[in-house]
Amino acid sequence: MFLKKSGFDNERYLKEQTAAILDRVTRFNNKLYLEFGGKIIYDYHAARVLPGFDPNVKMRLLRQLKDDADIILCIYAGDIERKKIRADFGITYDVDSLKLIDDLREWDIDVTAVVITRFDDQPSAKIFKNKLERRGVRVYTHKFTKGYPNDIELIVSEKGYGANQYVQTKKPLVIVTGPGPGSGKLSTCLSQIYHDHKNGIFSGYAKFETFPIWNIPLEHPVNVAYEAATADIKDYNLIDPFHKDAYGENAVNYNRDVEVFPVLKSIFDRIVGESFYRSPTDMGVNKAGFGIIDDKIVRDAARQEIIRRYFRYACEYAMGLSDKDTVERAERIMGQAGLKPENRKVVKHARKAAETAMKEKKGNEGIYCGAAIQLKDGSVITGKNSDLMHASSSLILNAVKVLAGIPDRIHLLSPNIIESIGILKMRISKNKHISMNLEEMLIALSISAATNTASQAAMEKLSELQNCEMHITHIPTPGDEAGLRKLGINITSDPDFSTKSLFIP
Repeated sequence: MFLKKSGFDNERYLKEQTAAILDRVTRFNNKLYLEFGGKIIYDYHAARVLPGFDPNVKMRLLRQLKDDADIILCIYAGDIERKKIRADFGITYDVDSLKLIDDLREWDIDVTAVVITRFDDQPSAKIFKNKLERRGVRVYTHKFTKGYPNDIELIVSEKGYGANQYVQTKKPLVIVTGPGPGSGKLSTCLSQIYHDHKNGIFSGYAKFETFPIWNIPLEHPVNVAYEAATADIKDYNLIDPFHKDAYGENAVNYNRDVEVFPVLKSIFDRIVGESFYRSPTDMGVNKAGFGIIDDKIVRDAARQEIIRRYFRYACEYAMGLSDKDTVERAERIMGQAGLKPENRKVVKHARKAAETAMKEKKGNEGIYCGAAIQLKDGSVITGKNSDLMHASSSLILNAVKVLAGIPDRIHLLSPNIIESIGILKMRISKNKHISMNLEEMLIALSISAATNTASQAAMEKLSELQNCEMHITHIPTPGDEAGLRKLGINITSDPDFSTKSLFIP
């Protein structure tokens, strides 16, 4: 069996990052607020661009430090109100926050408190607050900081940070995290430091960073992939000018950190008397670059992520979730990296499968979908839609047949089961089409496996599809998307719909 090569050493990274955090804690009299950038758990972006990176390596680090760490979870009230989606799970940020609390508890780590930032009595945010408090979670609300970012005297006053509720913490390390960018983590850290210093606790701040990686080139595909991933908030990387002036060496950072650094330095100077940091890069604790052990593997993986991000934003635009500027920015980043959609191997195979479907139906009216998946041995399997199955369903069946060594002529699904599902969809659910989506097909396969040894053998191969690359010529339906997410497949699609219907159940 071909195994995907690793370009990243988790153990080296974990050792370096842990040591750097502990060193930073000691520099601030054993009270450090550590802002966690990126996902604290299930960091699939990092896993995709750094093959070998454990998506939960940060949780492993936290578990090592849990006896010395409190955790504050921040969420922006506006994200709750507009129901912002975390794409890799297909859930809203407020639901993701609930999931994060549960996930941390599974790692035997408790959340000390939740802070709802920029709170202005938004109805959805109030419901979220009530839900948490009634389940025994401490919740604090912070309003927009008066004077920010220009009036330092007002910011660092009783009417600024002083107006925020103070979160009581006991441990020397306080992890401040959130479901995504703009969640108010930095503001919460600064507010806490303000209150600490008023109470005679001389605490400090640092930022747990993963991307961009400061000590690899600006134009490195891993750093470019970060720009592609944040095309919606228009982040871009640059050489940190403050670091260059202070130390005479290049360090990669991103625009928001560089732009806000003079303000942060002024705030720190105002609170503590003198800032510890000479550049925004100084504020970061980022040892990800030291974990890279094969640059070529990492570069190739990051290039694929740049293309994936373009497809994602193009689809979000088609669904009304993203604006045209975001798609154009993602396309421009892809072009500047010397890439095009067809550099993703499965794209051309999926499109060819759709053409084959159209030829087989001799151009009859309908929409023809094609799908392709690249297995871990490098081979590509295709599938297409039919009256009985979505393209995703037929593709996954074809793939597990190949993995299990089952001849194509062998049927894995019982005709009786297919017929029963069709009757349920048409007579009970009132669907116009009986074609099975992927989630339905997986259920049918599991039922068939009880009496069919070939189906059982095929089902056991589903786990081998995790992290495989897949493309489909149409935006997956909800049932297809749910099934693909459960299988852990890296999916992209063309920004076209699989039906002319506006409502897709």
